[in-house]
Amino acid sequence: VQLQASGGGLVQPGGTLRLSCATSGTIFKIGDMRWHRQAPGKQRELVAGITTGGRTNYADFVKGRFTISRDNAKNTVYLQLNSLKPEDTAVYYCNADIWDGYRWYIYWGQGTQVTVSS
Repeated sequence: VQLQASGGGLVQPGGTLRLSCATSGTIFKIGDMRWHRQAPGKQRELVAGITTGGRTNYADFVKGRFTISRDNAKNTVYLQLNSLKPEDTAVYYCNADIWDGYRWYIYWGQGTQVTVSS
């Protein structure tokens, strides 16, 4: 099972980005999917999560600016980042609860860099 994150880049304050995280491999079921981020010198933190049914939750610092969504047919989770701030600069990681035929396990993507700077 692999998660491939993409969509990061350099953007000016106030700008937008859309991150994608596609899953592949032997997947029987996907449960909750999430985005985390880790800034230099800081601990990794949860940004947003979404259940199979589409229920979402967000960290307070992104409410109203970021939107998480998923396409269950494509086994992909997205994160729309609006009104970006310099403090949003971090490596963004996706993860997902996946049943691979033997167990539920949390798989992580490799991360995609988001840099917000003028």
